[in-house]
Amino acid sequence: MNLELAIFYFFAAMLVGAATLVVTIRNPVHAALFLVLAFFASAGVWLLLEAEFLAVTLVLVYVGAVMVLFLFVVMMLDINLVPLKEGFARYLPVGALVALVLIVEIALAVGPERFGLEMYTDPVARDADYSNTKELGRVLYTTYVYPFEIAAVILVVAIIAAIAITLREKRQTKYVQPEQQVSVTRKGRVRMVNMPAEKKKK
Repeated sequence: MNLELAIFYFFAAMLVGAATLVVTIRNPVHAALFLVLAFFASAGVWLLLEAEFLAVTLVLVYVGAVMVLFLFVVMMLDINLVPLKEGFARYLPVGALVALVLIVEIALAVGPERFGLEMYTDPVARDADYSNTKELGRVLYTTYVYPFEIAAVILVVAIIAAIAITLREKRQTKYVQPEQQVSVTRKGRVRMVNMPAEKKKK
């Protein structure tokens, strides 16, 4: 076993352990921190695969922005941990079943020919001017262009759904309709009232 394979097993074990703790730990702040550790381990695996752009993007975007936002939201919300502890044992069989189905699907999609040490080969040496960002863009917009577009549509639908859920009309809240505010004219804003002048009393 060479050094590169040992480093891969180290990052892979760290990734599996951190991902397991994310879904099993009961403190949401600790779960978010373990998710950050899982992202760093994934970035290390991608560096071994010579995908430096994906590794840097994962660290900058998810660890540097998204997870910081998650931590702020989780720490600012008053989360009651008692219902979380009560529902863990109840949903554990369903969660285990879903995890098993996902593992079987991944194994069927990848195939047994890509598992095992006998399939491990040293990475092909690239030239100095090789750009994995360019190669990623070429593959993404040629071979996987339809899955990429479908994922983009799903994300847009999710954004619209989140906005629609957030901007639900509340009966006990007073607010101004934007379309009514924009369509207001000068006559609707100002009303001139004629009042007789008052004389100063001596």
